[in-house]
Amino acid sequence: MQVVVRGRGIDPSARFRTVVQNRLARIDRFGVPVDSVDVEVTLEPNPRQAERAAKVEISVHGSGPAIRAEAAARDKGEALELAADHLEERLRRHTERRRVSKHGKQLNGASSPAARSTAANHDEIDEIPDYPVPEDSAVYVAGPVVVRDKTHASHPMTVAEAVDALELVDHDFFLFLDTDTNKPSVVYRRRGFDYGLIRLEATATD
Repeated sequence: MQVVVRGRGIDPSARFRTVVQNRLARIDRFGVPVDSVDVEVTLEPNPRQAERAAKVEISVHGSGPAIRAEAAARDKGEALELAADHLEERLRRHTERRRVSKHGKQLNGASSPAARSTAANHDEIDEIPDYPVPEDSAVYVAGPVVVRDKTHASHPMTVAEAVDALELVDHDFFLFLDTDTNKPSVVYRRRGFDYGLIRLEATATD
């Protein structure tokens, strides 16, 4: 398993890289195939953000879905511990879901939380949170709007699979191609423990 450590606004020391290697050395014990792990460290120079001065993002890549976790704290060591704890919890939940699915007990798309957020919920679009934008995406300017452009490799999936993927990447939304409708769709977190589902319907233009 390859662990790559890089910094944004900081050059991680050899000692910190060793700490990262040791902390993540056994994440494969959850049975999730892991080929490589990307760890990015960011420092916040604003003294008013001292409580969140360091942020650590961990992304796991393998034959399965991408799994990601992040955390911020006063220093990079504490942020690493928090992010690693979050990551292990997601790996553990992913393993449990696969075990349930293997025994034929996984809920299908119609019974998933996202599927229960039907079109009746679409009038609550104002509840969609401000989505985080990947910092490593390309940037270009279109008029007064700054747009970040990033492409992800993916495959068609059910609503239930999209909800699982959402939980694994630590984001507020997940864009996917719905296998049931063949439409671009988004599942997103709503208030509480519920999910919303939005599908894109293309219409012909004059």
